[in-house]
Amino acid sequence: MPGRPYILAEAALSQTNGVDWNVAVLPWGATEPHNFHLPYGTDSYQAADVAAESARRAWEAGARVTVLPVVPFGVNTQQMGTTLAINMNPSTQAIVLEDVVASLEHHGVQKLVVLNGHGGNHFRQMIRELQARTEVFLCTIDWYKVVPYEGYFDEPGDHAGELETSMMQHLAPTLVHDLSVAGPGDARVFRLRAMQEGWAWAPRDWKQVTDDTGVGNPAAATPQKGQRYMDAVCAEIGTFLIELAATHPDDMYGTR
Repeated sequence: MPGRPYILAEAALSQTNGVDWNVAVLPWGATEPHNFHLPYGTDSYQAADVAAESARRAWEAGARVTVLPVVPFGVNTQQMGTTLAINMNPSTQAIVLEDVVASLEHHGVQKLVVLNGHGGNHFRQMIRELQARTEVFLCTIDWYKVVPYEGYFDEPGDHAGELETSMMQHLAPTLVHDLSVAGPGDARVFRLRAMQEGWAWAPRDWKQVTDDTGVGNPAAATPQKGQRYMDAVCAEIGTFLIELAATHPDDMYGTR
């Protein structure tokens, strides 16, 4: 069977030629341990699958959206003390992003969504700088912040907890180990009050924060929870892609 036309890595030239591509989506993940039960590629799998499902919904509504191959390396400077975490510095990410945008601009794609799946990745400042040098409209979404957790998870967690485990049980169940091998995801917090309250910030040293690389207990995770949350997230992002595809970069603003 031919590949999905809205997934660039699967599409053939016969499916891309002559299409007025409205929007490109760049999923961006990471390669790092996720407790003892989830794969290193968790962030990348989730970002790629959320992008694909959201694009499917937009494509079927008439929006011409292409999902680019996922970038599997994220900012893991604070996690290099954990086995085989792979780091890509923000400065490197900025160069990769600039090259991708230049290619899209050359091919006439007017809009790019960076769909982020890793908490250590932050694209806003890169976009602020790059937007001044390109005609491509740039924006970013952290997919895990689109829909509030209430009503979906009891204790979503921060890293390899109930949310991510449920998502992976739904998306890639063969890659999820039995939860009996998972650590509890207990996490230590900064001793400094300002850090605890969130008005001062520093990156967390993962080796000091957690013994199993998890932050959040995965025990209550189920694939059904993951599917419900995935559907809700992709419905929102799919609608956004439809609206973005229909909006010209020079006409992004108006009254409420």
